[in-house]
Amino acid sequence: MTPRIHSNPISEVPPAHKSPRWLQEFADCIHSVDELLELLSLAANDLPFEVEHADRFSLRVPRSYVARMRPQDANDPLLLQVLPRKSESQEQTLFTADPVGDLPATKQCGILQKYASRVLLMTTSSCAVHCRYCFRREYPYEGGVAKGAEMDAALTSIDADPSITEVILSGGDPLSLATPALRSLLGRIEDIGHVKRVRIHTRFPIVLPARVDKDLLTTFANVSKRLTIVLHANHANELEQDCAEAIRQLHKSGVALLNQSVLLRGVNDSVEALANLSEALHDLGALPYYLHALDRVRGAHEYFVDDARGIKLIEGLRQILPGYLVPRFVRELAGEPSKTALA
Repeated sequence: MTPRIHSNPISEVPPAHKSPRWLQEFADCIHSVDELLELLSLAANDLPFEVEHADRFSLRVPRSYVARMRPQDANDPLLLQVLPRKSESQEQTLFTADPVGDLPATKQCGILQKYASRVLLMTTSSCAVHCRYCFRREYPYEGGVAKGAEMDAALTSIDADPSITEVILSGGDPLSLATPALRSLLGRIEDIGHVKRVRIHTRFPIVLPARVDKDLLTTFANVSKRLTIVLHANHANELEQDCAEAIRQLHKSGVALLNQSVLLRGVNDSVEALANLSEALHDLGALPYYLHALDRVRGAHEYFVDDARGIKLIEGLRQILPGYLVPRFVRELAGEPSKTALA
């Protein structure tokens, strides 16, 4: 596997003594399996699987996210999403490095286009958390993220194509960009007349809620185009403490808030877990959008839930929730012109 490449957020912000709180927390993430287990009063032999200490796809998790994990619970649904497993190194049939066809969809450095009328702009290689099931855990970020002249070229390309009506900021996580850099990028996109909508896919408000500060909220409030924030929460336990307040503040700022989840074995593969997540999201002002079947990325096979099981879960949700709280169960297939509905 190719090691994950990380941008250095420190280089994109003012000196450390002026750094906002979120950046300090970003720099203080946990990278050690031993430290993580110690904080949770767990030993390696308490776990239902053998942990991995290698750094091919390293552990990275914010302390505020760890604070929402249940101490001494080896099956905590938040812990299971981030703790490296020895089995990740096992090769599995149908599990590949690029399960959703990102590389064939690359038009130029920084631009992926899979669907008509919208493009994905790769803004950074950095994330606040390393989810073990990440479909981009082997993405070649070096050469794939637009910076400097490459970003100029990417925006020029978007400006020259009037068929593009939506720009989606992705990466990595676009909220790992310093707010001035993000504000500048949004302003340049706003100058492209035929772009009607901007979408930001992010896990920051879930795993490092301090990112949602006054400066960021003001930046979002000043975007004149329709702005949609797509969160990524998989379990209701993630939506507690400061995370809940961050989502409330985003909702109050006027952005459209959606959530997409991944169906993960041992984490949220029950009607109760998915229903609790939908209810909690709605209470905070976000609507369930997609429940993704696991992208079959190499190393993530332990999380796989078969489609028949997923369909039964959606049927169970429909029996107890109003329709607007039932996410669409979908899979992304390389080369297809849209997500494929499974239920």
